[in-house]
Amino acid sequence: MRVVSWNIRWGCGKDGRIRIHAIIDVLRRLNPDVVCLQEVAANHPELEGSATANQFKQLGGAFGGFHLMEHAPSEIYKNNVPRLFGNLILSKYRISQVHRHLLPWPADPEYPAGMPRGLLETVIDAPGGKLRLMTTHLEYYSPPQRMAQVQRIRELHAEACARARIFHPDPNLDAPFQLGLRPGSAILCGDFNFTPNAPDYQALLAPPGNGALPLLDAWRVRHGDGARAPTAGLHGYPWPERPDCYDYFFITDDLAGRVAALDVLSETAASDHQPVVLELN
Repeated sequence: MRVVSWNIRWGCGKDGRIRIHAIIDVLRRLNPDVVCLQEVAANHPELEGSATANQFKQLGGAFGGFHLMEHAPSEIYKNNVPRLFGNLILSKYRISQVHRHLLPWPADPEYPAGMPRGLLETVIDAPGGKLRLMTTHLEYYSPPQRMAQVQRIRELHAEACARARIFHPDPNLDAPFQLGLRPGSAILCGDFNFTPNAPDYQALLAPPGNGALPLLDAWRVRHGDGARAPTAGLHGYPWPERPDCYDYFFITDDLAGRVAALDVLSETAASDHQPVVLELN
């Protein structure tokens, strides 16, 4: 099972031009089974390069054999036309559930601007059995908001694990009351906007203490304490000031033995972030 996570920066290259076809070409070369994307836009002419097209539809059309799930926590209307900005999952595997979670956005006087953030969750029938696949893009500017979002993700993960422990199918219940198994086993990926030495990174990986499956950094599972490949700051983009890691795969500990590879594709300059690729046996 091959999963790609990538903040595509609405397909805008460092020359300020949008080339969504370049994003699609990179993804096709990576030959993924599941694609998780952040910063997908629709009808946003004010973004650099003028992101007027519906990129959710463009990407879905390019991977016609995949199931498409989208979540745009930022949904703004102008002249009754929605301007969308958010996350996208494409899966070649059968899906059985989708959950779109809005993450906390507490007021922060230090950073009054910003945007709503979300967690897109799906249950997929993966080769090794059902698992939850989640992608997110956390707050960048406000540390209190980002920490609140980390804590909410931990709460949602604990909720799923608790429900999985008591799940019993009941043929007498109608479908809306019986969505099926929402397993504890999970992959969480995306642009978290923290570095590996940050307090929010430590908070996300803290022991759960509530019966939930612990979360592990898949890079550390695969590479140990070796140097971590940067996921942003390459190819001359103005942000960040130096290369560092902002994009991750986290997995529940029951999946640790299945991690066959975790790599950062450093060559492409199609976005200011790099694609991260996880392979599970």
